[in-house]
Amino acid sequence: MNETEQHLVPSLDRSKRFATIALIMAVVAWIILIITAKLLPEYAWFIHILMLGAEAGVVGGLADWYAITVLFRNPFGKIPIPKFLKNHTEIIPRNKARIAESMGKFVQENFLSPQVVERSLNNIDPSLAIGQWLANPKNNGQVVEVIQQTVPKIFEFVGQEQIARFLQNNSVQWVRDTRMNNLASEMLRAVLENDFHQDVLQRGLDIAHEWMITHPEKTRELTQTMFKELGVSRLAKGASWIGIDVEQRTIDSLLEKVESMLADPDHPIRQKIEEVAHQLMIELSDNNSTASIRLNETKNALLDSESLLNFVSNAVVILCDAIKLDLMKADSGIASSIRVAIQQVGENLIKNQSVRDLFNDRISGIAINLSDQYSEKVIRFISERIHEWDSTEMIAKIENEVGGDLHMIRVNGVVVGACIGLTLGVIRAVIDFVI
Repeated sequence: MNETEQHLVPSLDRSKRFATIALIMAVVAWIILIITAKLLPEYAWFIHILMLGAEAGVVGGLADWYAITVLFRNPFGKIPIPKFLKNHTEIIPRNKARIAESMGKFVQENFLSPQVVERSLNNIDPSLAIGQWLANPKNNGQVVEVIQQTVPKIFEFVGQEQIARFLQNNSVQWVRDTRMNNLASEMLRAVLENDFHQDVLQRGLDIAHEWMITHPEKTRELTQTMFKELGVSRLAKGASWIGIDVEQRTIDSLLEKVESMLADPDHPIRQKIEEVAHQLMIELSDNNSTASIRLNETKNALLDSESLLNFVSNAVVILCDAIKLDLMKADSGIASSIRVAIQQVGENLIKNQSVRDLFNDRISGIAINLSDQYSEKVIRFISERIHEWDSTEMIAKIENEVGGDLHMIRVNGVVVGACIGLTLGVIRAVIDFVI
């Protein structure tokens, strides 16, 4: 029994005692008034008024006791009674199946139907509420606190030797069964369609050009190394004897080429790079192409390398340990970064109406789809759970929730009945006096 039920049971018992005492007082008052009327006949007219009030109070209390009791159980026990009376006792246990169906239907029609979900979400701005919640320092602090408490435990669980081996074996098998050419093809498609490659190329050329300008000595050293690898270093030295600096001319030519590519978005080399990338994307989309076969063979060869797998596993272990140790610190840098990131996400959601509209549309679509797919299962679960309830358990639950108020109705029955009886008694006395 939970804390709420422990609080409700004393309230229920108190209401029962109060109702029983009220009924007993009405019965005792009625009996005393009967005896008093015999002993004091000169005041019989007044005592009869009070007696009528007591009688009505007893009748009202007993009637309400019966009405409330038959909701939950048969008040007659094993006493033989007419069938039409017995069929209208234990009303809730007898109609448990109908109650289960009605409750399930009520929840479905008023809470989980796609129309209700859509209407409810249209009346609110869930993304704004999420943004405000995330932007609150108290809330994002709680999120980070949960992360700090749970992530180290997850890493400890995953870090156990048998579990780690299980995850490693299954992840390796998943990668082995996955055709990397299809993933690579889709990634290239996304890059080309959004012109990400142009941004990356432009940034790369900027960095290369700046580095060559600001590091001329290192640029020359790299050029010399390249000439040695190509086997033309002696030829370059020979040309320098007659006043031709081949290395510098090569560097100048490269700088000129880079600058021309930076200045011209339609440079032939840029176009060639895009053509090669597009052709590679097409080839990788074909599982039987040479590029696809070569990529998947390379992947499998890497997966067969024990040293590489050990290196990756050790690197993951080191990374997880570093994250775990950092999160366990009171002044965790990762936790601080996560808190700032959550704060920024919340503030950006609040400021950006277009992003909120997009999120709200997606949230609404997901919620409507889930309600359409799973509302029937939820309702069936509720109905089945109520069907499985033991009648005694169900009665106890309902009585714990509303029994206190129901038994106070018995008190009202005694009081209201007594008032009505007194009123009727006064009316009768007035009529008798007038007539």
